[in-house]
Amino acid sequence: MVTTTHIPVLFDEVMQLLQPRSGGRYLDCTLGGGGHTAGLLQASAPDGIVLAADADASAIARAKVRFATAGPRLILRQCWLDELPDLADALELAPFDGILADLGLCSDQLEDPARGFSFTHDGPLDMRFNPQQSMSAAEWLQHTDLPTLTRVLREYGELPRADVIARAIWQARPIRTTSQLRDVVQKLVRRRNARLHPATLVFQALRIAINDELQRLARALPRLIAMLRRGGRLAVISFHSLEDRIVKQCFRASASGTAQAERDISLPATRLITRRPIVPTSAEVARNPRARSAKLRVVERL
Repeated sequence: MVTTTHIPVLFDEVMQLLQPRSGGRYLDCTLGGGGHTAGLLQASAPDGIVLAADADASAIARAKVRFATAGPRLILRQCWLDELPDLADALELAPFDGILADLGLCSDQLEDPARGFSFTHDGPLDMRFNPQQSMSAAEWLQHTDLPTLTRVLREYGELPRADVIARAIWQARPIRTTSQLRDVVQKLVRRRNARLHPATLVFQALRIAINDELQRLARALPRLIAMLRRGGRLAVISFHSLEDRIVKQCFRASASGTAQAERDISLPATRLITRRPIVPTSAEVARNPRARSAKLRVVERL
């Protein structure tokens, strides 16, 4: 697959706030369909450099075709978010003028039944961003204990009656496909929200757990800020309240000059460019419903 169905979220706002320019160095932490990378390449022409990474090898493969003429201005690497600072150091690319982390799930992943991210397509219950690493969601469900499953659904899915849902899933194991998991949840949970299928939050919670998403984000943010040159900006697009909370707390800590005591990390000083998160306009949501929960926050290194 070399084409993409993904529509970059908050594209104009990201470009306006990151202010990419000729000769600058930029990092797209989450390549996805390549929409934001394309914007960074265009705005930094003719001699800007963009490092674009993704944990998903499929995203890298698509980008190699899409950006075949970019030449040395674009560097593509398969890499997790929290591994990027070490990669950038090894490539001697830091400091950066702008960094973007779009934490959303790529539409290409959702639309591929073999990846197991969506209950709208029947396929193996996988959910791994990098299928070569860790356990699939089906394997994780088979090996985890009930208290852990309950905690994941409660914390990452923010599900009411998480204990009841977890027990039903636990008792239905082995669950090997997306439709099996969907059916277990659907029988148990009444659909009160016309937009939100009852299985949505369950799939979200498992995906976050399988890919260690929140922990990776918390580890990465202070080091991403440290990779900015003075005046450089970090933009993060989140789609989940827990993601946004991590970003907000880190950005406020760096802007106020406090340290993240739990990790004993002194954050480089920054100023908040967005005191409140920027959200998509109603027109963008109408064009791209998957943008509706996006929140953009930006800081600038001093």
